[in-house]
Amino acid sequence: MIKLDGAYGSGGGALVRTALALSTLTGKPFSVDKIRAGKGDKGGLKPQHLHAIKTLKEICGAKTSEVELGTKEFWYHPGKIKRGVYEVDIGTAGSITLFLQAIILPCLFAPGKVTLKIKGGTCGKWQASVYYLQNILLPHLQRLVEKIELKVIKKGYYPKGGGEVHLMINPRFKLNDYDNFAQFYEDLNFRTAKIKLVSQGELEQIRGIVNLSSELEDKEIGERIKKSAENLLRDYKVPMNLRVEYANTLSIGGEIVLWGIFSLGGKVDFDNPVILGGDALVEKGKLSEVIGKEAAEMLKKEISSDTAVDRNLADQLIQFMALLPNSEILTREISNHTKTNIYVTEHFLEVGFKIEGNKVIVEEK
Repeated sequence: MIKLDGAYGSGGGALVRTALALSTLTGKPFSVDKIRAGKGDKGGLKPQHLHAIKTLKEICGAKTSEVELGTKEFWYHPGKIKRGVYEVDIGTAGSITLFLQAIILPCLFAPGKVTLKIKGGTCGKWQASVYYLQNILLPHLQRLVEKIELKVIKKGYYPKGGGEVHLMINPRFKLNDYDNFAQFYEDLNFRTAKIKLVSQGELEQIRGIVNLSSELEDKEIGERIKKSAENLLRDYKVPMNLRVEYANTLSIGGEIVLWGIFSLGGKVDFDNPVILGGDALVEKGKLSEVIGKEAAEMLKKEISSDTAVDRNLADQLIQFMALLPNSEILTREISNHTKTNIYVTEHFLEVGFKIEGNKVIVEEK
């Protein structure tokens, strides 16, 4: 039983999500205490963690100690991953993307197609938007699967949520085709390109989406956010495609998500695409122009850093890098989440991470 200190690093939920993903994949059980200790009185398991555990019980027949909202410690014993269609309702605006951080990794290596139909929040504070997941993280996972596709069915904003996404995964490597995990790991490494993201290259285009509740359409909030962002990004002199979408939602809200796409030697690398992101939430009392400016300035900061992985993607890539030793990334900033995910990953896989400045390298032990 692997024992994890839930207070390590930032003492947040990332530790639990990463542990659930890696435990389910490797078949190694774990226990964790002091869950989300860094959150003080608001510590313990949140809805997205409970639903991740419940869904993994369905996907792999996992067994756990008793868990409920606010649980500070538990143990988890995974079973064998199964294919199938799984429907999840996190409730209110519980984060869909944070939930998926615990689920995607093992589903990549299921015995057949996995479809996840998830209801909850599609964006919010301290979490990646589902559009960030769709356009910035998932392109890096294509190397591991036949196909991975995320569709946004409905948007859902804080506090009522009501968003819905469908994630379809067609595996390329099926864990149950191998005699043991070591055999799977060796074949995966032999047949898959390493994650090599250290050179930014040339900016080719900027894309983005401004999505908002329909109540904000009369005041043209989306168009004003879009214009503000475009004004700041025009200096790059590359094609820009920012679309505005309004939708009927349970709560008034919205966001802007931007991403810059880069080329190396005149072409975009399919295995290692360089895509940097920036985003901002629509918040009461915040001017549309300020929201657009905030997202654009975040993207500009990433571009001017001359690195190949933005701050938020770095921590999300750690568990996938560990499956492909000799992978390396160069990021603007090594966050606490990144360090926490390294701590957890080194417990489950025979790898060691090195941090050299803002470069993260993973090697076999």
